[in-house]
Amino acid sequence: MARIMAEQEVENLSGLSTNPEKDIFVVRENGTTCLMAEFAAKFIVPYDVWASNYVDLITEQADISLTRGAEVKGRCGHNESELQVFWVDRAYMLKMLFVKESHNTSKGLEATWRLSKVQFVYDSSEKTHFKDAVSAGKHTANSHHLSALVTPAGKSYECQAQQTISLASSDPQKTVTMILSAVHIQPFDIISDFVFSEEHKCPVDEREQLEETLPLILGLILGLIIVVTLAIYHIHQKMTANQVQIPRDRSQYKHMG
Repeated sequence: MARIMAEQEVENLSGLSTNPEKDIFVVRENGTTCLMAEFAAKFIVPYDVWASNYVDLITEQADISLTRGAEVKGRCGHNESELQVFWVDRAYMLKMLFVKESHNTSKGLEATWRLSKVQFVYDSSEKTHFKDAVSAGKHTANSHHLSALVTPAGKSYECQAQQTISLASSDPQKTVTMILSAVHIQPFDIISDFVFSEEHKCPVDEREQLEETLPLILGLILGLIIVVTLAIYHIHQKMTANQVQIPRDRSQYKHMG
């Protein structure tokens, strides 16, 4: 795996987002964008507090959202890129590691990139989200054998739907849940400055888009069938009305009387 290059210039452009929960981070190298990431992130962190008898432990839950104005660091490499985000006076830190790989397939050699590691560092002594946590202090939660956001090389990954990633915490027997949403990320092969490449949509978004458009398509087809049927009926009626009426030969009738 290629070694990550020296730290790059970074920018937090979250103020440009119309979604108050979504952050926008840009890493640049030699004045050119090399990593772009837009997403909303929330972490559900279980922690222990003493029960009222000060003997038993009760598990509480802290909901920690990535906030605007976060400090950001990033690194770009040919096959490995990294994004680090710090907020609330560095009480919280999110690190996301991306790798680009090539695989032999039936179509030949194909390259993809993916999110290969997530690390979340949190301080349970921080009073905004944690209330009287037992063993308060810094804890680190890591992903395990992660392969997420898999995308063909040269494309960006986009997914509006929520995605969850489980992180094993250094706080014993605790699992932190990371919830990502409104994601648009590209850590490699950005061609135009500040512009994502063609989107690779997640399966959930594609399915939801199909579910939204399918009724419209069926409605259009049904409407077309009705219009064609009415047109055929109208033409048939018109042709019938325009037919020349051939008078009957009255000589064939015998007059009575």
